[in-house]
Amino acid sequence: MTTGTELLRIDGVTKAYPGVVANDNVSFAIQTGEVHALLGENGAGKSTLVKMIYGLVKPDSGTMRLHGQPYAPSQPSAARTAGVAMVFQHFSLFEALNVAENVALGMENPPPMRELAARIKSVSEEYGLPLDPARMVGDLSAGERQRVEIVRCLLQDPKLLIMDEPTSVLTPQEVDILFKTLRQLAAEGTAILYISHKLEEIRALCDEATILRRGKVVGTCTPRDVSAKEMAELMVGAVLTPPARAASRDWGDATPALEVTGLSAPSPIPFGTSLKDISFSVDRGEVLGIAGVAGNGQDELLLALSGELRGAAGMVKHKGAPIGDTGPNARRAMGFVAAPEDRLGHAAAPDMSLVENALLSGTIRKGLTRKGFINWGATKAWAAEIVAQYDVRTPGTWVAARALSGGNLQKFLMGRELSQAPEVVIINQPTWGVDAAAAAFIRQEILNRASDGAAVVVISQDLDDLLVVSDRFAALNEGRLTPPRPTKGLTVEEIGLMMGGAHGMEVAHNG
Repeated sequence: MTTGTELLRIDGVTKAYPGVVANDNVSFAIQTGEVHALLGENGAGKSTLVKMIYGLVKPDSGTMRLHGQPYAPSQPSAARTAGVAMVFQHFSLFEALNVAENVALGMENPPPMRELAARIKSVSEEYGLPLDPARMVGDLSAGERQRVEIVRCLLQDPKLLIMDEPTSVLTPQEVDILFKTLRQLAAEGTAILYISHKLEEIRALCDEATILRRGKVVGTCTPRDVSAKEMAELMVGAVLTPPARAASRDWGDATPALEVTGLSAPSPIPFGTSLKDISFSVDRGEVLGIAGVAGNGQDELLLALSGELRGAAGMVKHKGAPIGDTGPNARRAMGFVAAPEDRLGHAAAPDMSLVENALLSGTIRKGLTRKGFINWGATKAWAAEIVAQYDVRTPGTWVAARALSGGNLQKFLMGRELSQAPEVVIINQPTWGVDAAAAAFIRQEILNRASDGAAVVVISQDLDDLLVVSDRFAALNEGRLTPPRPTKGLTVEEIGLMMGGAHGMEVAHNG
């Protein structure tokens, strides 16, 4: 660490919205060359705070100082001019444009394209994030897309780089590369404000941490001097208990609850990945974990298992019966529930209320209609039950889905699917964007459904999810699935290689 003078000071910053104080008298400082973590559970106020630093939101009161001078950016371009850059959790890239064209769109005054391409190549290689400026973004992996966002920021020569959940779409090997880059930037004097729910990563990377709870600063710590559990408990203000697995039992059924054989299907998604000869089975009470970096066929696999993408009847079987040509409603009637990765637009209708979103997937399993009429009383009661059980922070169930923070909407959607007494569960990214306490609760609920006899498929880029909940583990790469292996005994290095496409490695271990 080569920290020096104070770069950014925030004093008494407050921001309120109707019904909630997002930031309440927040004060802290970041030094030059410091990697500073901003920690807090969902709804703690992290996003609002960084939006104020980046000029997306104006504080109601309080002050900010950058390099000792008053700092109040009216918009992101003003923040960028002052030397503040941000890499968002959700990439803002156009898939039909190449790398250089995407970078140019994020610049106030881009140089000629040939000169820009040369600068992208030079800067990306200097920081260990090599990029080909001429490649189409639609052809890039999630890790490579993140490189585009980071290099776009580095071309601005930032003094402060804000990173929001930067490792959620990376393999362990890509995380190592990113951390090397961030350490290099810090050594050169760039300050980094780092938001992540992955507390072991915070311990490995960050010099200091500021912890928010319900909009207020509740503490600071040096991450390497405390455990991940201690940080998580500071965030939530309570003692956390790790997820516990019930004793395994014999369900007396030799036929797998879910069986997939030779599943191949073209992707219906633009720039998507086709599924190629996928085979696996899941028994009652079992959790199969499927790892993989975004864009390797996860969305397509969920579509095929949920019935949104139909194939030959025999490719997918439920209790031995072929169901590959049945749709989502027929599968829900059989006991299938599914939670896709895309929260707004696929899993939830953004402008509908939580009550209406509960109705969308719960109609069949929860019996929410009678003779063609909706039972709104039962639907409202169930939505309220999900909100209470999953600690969804919302003024009420009448609120539109888009009004919730990403983590709180995730909790609602997980609750909606897992509380339908499912027989087969398919979830993509169950803990995406949720805090440590919520992640532990969701993982426990997944294990509880398995204990109740459900066959569970968890698709995730978060290895903690899979290592905690799965009995067997496989990796998806370029639409192909490695043969499932017992999770117990797998190393992170082996998992990273499987995620990166080392399809033959299971032979070396099993042969």
